[in-house]
Amino acid sequence: MAVNYQERIIALWTVFLLGTLFHTQLGLMPLFHGLSVVESQKARNINDISAIMWLMLGFFAIPMVGIIASAFTGSKRYRMVHFGVTIFYTIMNLLHLILDLFVQPILWYQIALMVFLFLVGLLLNITAFKWMRLHNTTKESQKKLERSHF
Repeated sequence: MAVNYQERIIALWTVFLLGTLFHTQLGLMPLFHGLSVVESQKARNINDISAIMWLMLGFFAIPMVGIIASAFTGSKRYRMVHFGVTIFYTIMNLLHLILDLFVQPILWYQIALMVFLFLVGLLLNITAFKWMRLHNTTKESQKKLERSHF
């Protein structure tokens, strides 16, 4: 059975995005019960956090673009860039997980979710790496096949 790396990558990015959204939702849930939420910085208005909002937009938009691009292209260059992006996101998830361990009180349900997302990220790294290498392996096999005919 042939492995369809593009389908796996799309599924993994989708799980990652849903998990990231759920992480945000879990952080806001106390508001719905009259409790306060953990604040990273005090803001007086939306302009005070506009840089954070733009970074969040980018953090969510890049995987969405990755899902679309993975569905429509399989070029070698894209596979290499995509693999680099997955490594970046795994590093960011690990840093976020470590930083969440310093938030007081430690919200263990958030930590559990971040560990899950980190593991999804590692699976995404492995899958993206195999997809990236597939092109090279196929090309090398084709060259060997051509040489064997001469």
